[in-house]
Amino acid sequence: MDVYLPIANLSVNGLFIVLLGGLTGILSGLFGVGGGFLTTPLLIFYGIPPTVAAASAATQVTGASVSGVLAHSKQNGVDYRMGAVMVGGGIVGALIGALLFSALQSLGQIDVVINVLYVVMLGTIGSLMMREAVEALRPASKSGSKQPRKRRHHPLVAGLPFRWRFYRSGLYISPLAPLILGTLVGVLTMLMGVGGGFILVPAMLYLLGMSGNVVVGTSLFQILFVTMVTTMTHALTTKAVDIILAGLLLLGSVLGAQFGTQIAMKARPEILRLVLAAIVIAVALRMLYGLGVQPDEIYTVSPL
Repeated sequence: MDVYLPIANLSVNGLFIVLLGGLTGILSGLFGVGGGFLTTPLLIFYGIPPTVAAASAATQVTGASVSGVLAHSKQNGVDYRMGAVMVGGGIVGALIGALLFSALQSLGQIDVVINVLYVVMLGTIGSLMMREAVEALRPASKSGSKQPRKRRHHPLVAGLPFRWRFYRSGLYISPLAPLILGTLVGVLTMLMGVGGGFILVPAMLYLLGMSGNVVVGTSLFQILFVTMVTTMTHALTTKAVDIILAGLLLLGSVLGAQFGTQIAMKARPEILRLVLAAIVIAVALRMLYGLGVQPDEIYTVSPL
């Protein structure tokens, strides 16, 4: 089933794009990540221009996040106050990212920058997740006893002024910490078409010290609103959103998010993190290979 994408200016297999959206939705429900960190690279591998892939993936992540937030909200798994602070920072970050995106696009370097950012971010996050998952599984295999470790927010977070109480998360910290974190995620969302959950979830756990039962839902809540702003900004400034591509991805992701949420309730989180880490590292290595290998089609400009 071939479908023509007007902005990307090429035809694609519609069923493949829907299945790719379903994978994104499953990851969203499982880990609280928007899924764009895998959607955008896979679209690039398929032949979609990086600018269109990043802008359209951000649009699709919005739909996946809606489905995921509703599922976690029913289980009281969303800290709306924490999420609102992060959304404020994310909107500021998206506007900053829009300026960077336009500047790099005018210089003709945006495609290279998007690929390099993915290699660095996916390689780093994947390695950290892999190490943590292996360490979490190791004591379980050697002995049946586990030593639970109480999470605390980072000392740098503890030193920030103007503390607020975030009751659902069980925290009494400065709102500046989640505000700064949200701003960083907003910049990445605009530049890379990612929800930012692959950074947001670990940071919420290990920097802010949030309770694990609200991390995924709160992450999706922030991703939902930031990707909405990112989509509108892309549509008005870069004109890179392909609504047909985004619609096909959205069709699969809304269903996939519900399925992923059900899996998350039954599977061991250590195993899930190990699988996700392996996928992330594999995608990073593939993108690194793509940056170094000579393209199949080479275009040169020679004087007459």
